Amino acid sequence: MATLTNIKNDFIQNVSGYSALGIILSTCLGSIAVLLALSNFNGLFSMAVVMTTVLICSFHNAAILTVQKPIVILRLLIASTLINLGIIVTYMILG
Repeated sequence: MATLTNIKNDFIQNVSGYSALGIILSTCLGSIAVLLALSNFNGLFSMAVVMTTVLICSFHNAAILTVQKPIVILRLLIASTLINLGIIVTYMILG
């Protein structure tokens, strides 16, 4: 728990720098997830995966652009990273 508290405190103190890195991370992982979803399968489920990826990345980017609280931005970054990594790993296993 101490490590998570240190990460949160560091993110809050340096939110502008981490926000730029977060946008890059979220967008890159999202684009990889969309690429895998569309290249391996097509259909309603793949479109739902694409929609989920686009929404979570958009929520994270919108939180940064509308200058939300740093903890909201951090939580959305973590959610975006975990969801996109889950999609990537799932499609790598299925593909």
